[in-house]
Amino acid sequence: MAALDHVVINTLKSMDAAADLFAALGFTLTPRGYHSLGSINHLMMTPGAYLELVGVPDTGRQRQEVLDSPFGLNGLVLRTFDADATRDRLAAAGFAPTGPVAFSRPVDVEGVEHDARFRTVRLPPETFPAGRVYFCEHLTPELVWRPEWMTHPNGFVAIDAFTIASTDPDAEARRLATAFDSTAMPHAEGWRVPLDDADVLVVPGETAAFRTATLRFASLDDIAARAAARDDAGWQPLSPDAGLLSLPAFDLNLTCRSSR
Repeated sequence: MAALDHVVINTLKSMDAAADLFAALGFTLTPRGYHSLGSINHLMMTPGAYLELVGVPDTGRQRQEVLDSPFGLNGLVLRTFDADATRDRLAAAGFAPTGPVAFSRPVDVEGVEHDARFRTVRLPPETFPAGRVYFCEHLTPELVWRPEWMTHPNGFVAIDAFTIASTDPDAEARRLATAFDSTAMPHAEGWRVPLDDADVLVVPGETAAFRTATLRFASLDDIAARAAARDDAGWQPLSPDAGLLSLPAFDLNLTCRSSR
């Protein structure tokens, strides 16, 4: 069974605005990264899966895959410790994986520059029409999971779930389960595909879409107050221990729940 590696939010050419907004909402962002493929990013780290803001620079090489991807929530990334074996497993299961593709980005650690290196295995866009689904192998995890980036003023601690809307949720859940080496299980609203440390939920929808990621916080008090204080963010209580954070400028809804 695969584990969730990270969730991608595509900012296209609005990275500055996105980074400012997430910082104002109390997330600790890693310094801006510059991928060798022609994209830029900021991460919001937890001990497990993390959030990634990705975009393209104003000038220079621009990663076409990012430009061609939907705005907002658009990447569900699973962890692999052997990209070649993952490619072979997916191919044997009837998928058409590509890669591994190797790339890197510089990371400054205590004044010394290192290269964080990765290998990814991807699936054709038509495989999962809701958005990009792929696998990432971290060759230098010590340059990504740094203790100085783990603590967030708003109490963000984990990503618990990822919800996908599908016009054919039964078939979509089965395809996801096969890709993730998991099992599709009936759920209150559709199907649940468990990962090692999170759940992928597949629900009926008029169109295929990545609907929300569920973020866990030590408490919702801080994130709710920060969202309520801004004109560019919305907060809707869902229960005493859950709320919906909406960021209209990025076509983004994030479900937040409390660990308490």
